[in-house]
Amino acid sequence: MSERETNPMGIRGRRRGDEPLQRRANGALEARVLAVLQEVDEALTAGEVAERLGEDLARTTVVTTLSRMHDKGVLTREARGRAFAYRPVADSYGLTARRMHQLLAGESNREAVLERFVDEMDAGDEQLLRRLLGSDLDPGQ
Repeated sequence: MSERETNPMGIRGRRRGDEPLQRRANGALEARVLAVLQEVDEALTAGEVAERLGEDLARTTVVTTLSRMHDKGVLTREARGRAFAYRPVADSYGLTARRMHQLLAGESNREAVLERFVDEMDAGDEQLLRRLLGSDLDPGQ
């Protein structure tokens, strides 16, 4: 048997005993970490996050994930003893809006992006956007 195998999901990795190495989809751990942090009203350390995840994750994996999320601007952190405690910068709606702003900021032709965005909205979302922007933009009034 070769050292590298492909598991039934098509993911390649080193085998440990008879079990194939399972890899998470990109962002899956970050999404779960974020969900844990959004469930509480306080900042959590890596150890507290790992405990709440309830998996057999190395503490260093959780620390790395939290650090990367902090570097992306998704989390803030504060010193707690010799560790950092992390919390989300916004609720899930705020984080989605933040990602939308970041994507738009990276485009050279913002008008084209916004035009396509609005063109692809369903009628209900378009009406909601018009209402949020102000009734003077609504051609129906």
